[in-house]
Amino acid sequence: MGESCGCGKVVDVAAMHSKQRRVLTVVLAINLITFAMMLAAAWVSHSSSLLSGGLDNLGDALTYAISLAVVGASTRAKARVALFKGFLILAAAAAVGAQIIWRLQNPATPLFEGMGLAAVLNLAANAWCLVLLNPYRNGDINLSSAWECSRNDIYEGFAVVLAAACVWLFGAGWPDLLIAAGLLVLFLRSASRVLKSAWRENRLITLPAP
Repeated sequence: MGESCGCGKVVDVAAMHSKQRRVLTVVLAINLITFAMMLAAAWVSHSSSLLSGGLDNLGDALTYAISLAVVGASTRAKARVALFKGFLILAAAAAVGAQIIWRLQNPATPLFEGMGLAAVLNLAANAWCLVLLNPYRNGDINLSSAWECSRNDIYEGFAVVLAAACVWLFGAGWPDLLIAAGLLVLFLRSASRVLKSAWRENRLITLPAP
């Protein structure tokens, strides 16, 4: 089954959707595995930045699962799902904020060895996801919002590696909290971008035709 793209070419829609589903399935599995790894490492290492990264991976896994469910769906459905993705990112930000407050009330110096190993593995997994999703960064809103989440993961991955290095360098827990606070700002900015894009898409869909 195919359709014309208006430029003399025929796009095999079924094959395109099948490829999108395969990519989303792989990145979903990667994020579920890294979430479990980061959660365990955060618990052992007493690290807020690792927990922040783990929660981000869980949120991304949910995002990819939703994206997978609406591959081939209508533009209206994809735009509404993109709104939900934005709220998921906001929920991750709220969880990070709560963790930072708790850690301020219960200070501890993280174990940088556990932080460093988990951070490097997480960054490698995030880079793999971004490579897989990169061809779809300018596609429809469903795949482009998934790519947005993956790009944020790269920033998050480098930030957690930096946090581990600074904890080792200074022998203190404040770099961990500082990086976690930076990730909180990143999540809020990302949520704003996704929600604005989804809101604009929803408005265009609901506007009456001229």
